[in-house]
Amino acid sequence: MTQTAHTLEEQKISRRLAVGAEVQTSGGVHFRVWAPRRKRVEVVVEAGVAGGSGETTLLYELEPESAGYFSGIVRDAAVGTLYRYRLDGGAAYPDPASRFQPAGPHGPSQVVDPAFRWTDKAWCGLRLEGQVIYELHVGTFTREGTWDGAARQLSELAAMGITALEIMPVADFAGRFGWGYDGVDLFAPTRLYGTPDDFRRFVDRAHAAGLGVILDVVYNHIGPDGACLTEYSDDYFTDRYENEWGKAINFDGDRSGPVREFFIANAGYWIDEFHIDGLRLDATQQIFDASRVHVLVEITRRVRDAARGRATLVIAENEPQDVKLVRPVEQGGYGMDALWNDDFHHTALVAMTGRNEAYFTDHLGTPQEILSAVKWGYLYQGQRYAWQKKRRGTPAFGIPPAAFVNYIENHDQVANSGFGARVHALTSPGRYRALTALMLLVPGTPMLFQGQEFAASKPFLFFADHEPELAAAVQKGRAEFLTQFRSLATPEAQRRLAAPDDPATFERCKLDFSERELHAEVYALHCDLLRLRRQDTTFRSQRRGALDGAVLSQEALVLRYFAEDGADRLLLVNLGRDLHLDAAPEPLLAPPEGQRWDTLWSSEDPRYGGSGTPPLETDDGWRIPGHAAVALMPQPLD
Repeated sequence: MTQTAHTLEEQKISRRLAVGAEVQTSGGVHFRVWAPRRKRVEVVVEAGVAGGSGETTLLYELEPESAGYFSGIVRDAAVGTLYRYRLDGGAAYPDPASRFQPAGPHGPSQVVDPAFRWTDKAWCGLRLEGQVIYELHVGTFTREGTWDGAARQLSELAAMGITALEIMPVADFAGRFGWGYDGVDLFAPTRLYGTPDDFRRFVDRAHAAGLGVILDVVYNHIGPDGACLTEYSDDYFTDRYENEWGKAINFDGDRSGPVREFFIANAGYWIDEFHIDGLRLDATQQIFDASRVHVLVEITRRVRDAARGRATLVIAENEPQDVKLVRPVEQGGYGMDALWNDDFHHTALVAMTGRNEAYFTDHLGTPQEILSAVKWGYLYQGQRYAWQKKRRGTPAFGIPPAAFVNYIENHDQVANSGFGARVHALTSPGRYRALTALMLLVPGTPMLFQGQEFAASKPFLFFADHEPELAAAVQKGRAEFLTQFRSLATPEAQRRLAAPDDPATFERCKLDFSERELHAEVYALHCDLLRLRRQDTTFRSQRRGALDGAVLSQEALVLRYFAEDGADRLLLVNLGRDLHLDAAPEPLLAPPEGQRWDTLWSSEDPRYGGSGTPPLETDDGWRIPGHAAVALMPQPLD
């Protein structure tokens, strides 16, 4: 028998968000859902264990509101209640705004109480300057692949010098493992890593360790398995735009208001209910909106508002390199904080490996490219980009250095090597140390990918657990994507590609933290560089215009860090053979008046596996070691 849920008029309602199931202090649970294509919506309360088939005990009919919403209080529901929505008397589906899916996207939703005993009242959030980001995937970061397992590594990451964790997407998705970019339940942290409170506990412990937490979110598409949004409304998606991963989200068409609010509310939800310190927005170029106020502006505003005074960061991935995203709203921008800088990665990788296939075609890895990426962020700011046969980027002059997130590894780029190879395995040890030093000492915001700090032997492959037909299609599509690399298009390479749905592919990617000791030289390199960045006032500065550079040879460059107190620094990077400059007509090499240059730090220190560093400036000119980076500081003349 269907009962009628109590309406808004019958009881005072307290809601945090416009949709979803929310526990009421006066008793019961208030349910609200947007289902404009339906005439009748009932809450199906299920008994039995989460993940079982469930036994329908009661049905409660929700009252229709205006604009396609249905709502009502179910007094028999409470925290932990399993439920679905039955639509027009037919099939029942999970809540589109479910806060937890204990049996995955195809199972029932569960009522969750966001109340949590937080201990981070003194935490002030994250500001852009001074951050060192660490990207991690919870499922492979530890052997357990859980929030609790990851939490046990927090103190070590903080001691190393990391300040912010960037967590790959956690919105629930189908299957036993995956990267997270095919999430279908945007408000439900995946059951694969633990409960919502496990996630909250992780964030709380991160803050106690002095670490901020940034969450990677996907607002450009919905995953292919387990999504039920269209059962409630066809208006979630639009065919007016072409999307690389399926149908585009409807942010500007008919009845797009509730759709916009759904995604905007999701951004605020993570900040409010999980104390997240900011968001990284995936592939923003695939978020289409012709509205007067772009949805990305509203998402950013909601993040700030939800933080209630805590500092937050909003970071965008944007393949076309449009810096409008980080310009202030009053200047026509979107008001975000930072952008991933693929140009830095691409030129650094080509410099380290000598390979520039596929989307690396327009990068040569020259000292001039590296200098330009360090000084100006993006290399392509409106020039023609041969790989795409069109112009790429917009002018970034005036954008602060910290607004560019630099990296030599991230989840995409490691996996796109075809075999999940880490950068240290693709280049020489000396070049790896030198480019690591460059990335960690330049004024941009550095980002490390999990395990990079100790030269992890574990690969990071593309993995996604799907039912057989979809898995075959995903594997075929992945193999075709990699054929843009001529070397990976060969039959022998194609045969070696790991099957994304094979559990062994996933298991191979799990880190082994004993390698911190096994690869102690590389780990010491990262720890010492981050200490130098943190403690040296000149290297710590991210002041605009405080750095210049020059090309010294076909494979060597110098960076001059100008300090307001005169404590200038030099960073010399030589990716080629030993370089002897008998004459050095480059003003940036000149020490401050009355001083000389002395070695402050060298990637050739035996502590890191190097062979030692004699003085660079000698009686017969400069002698700069090959495959090395050396930092110099001024000292008084003897």
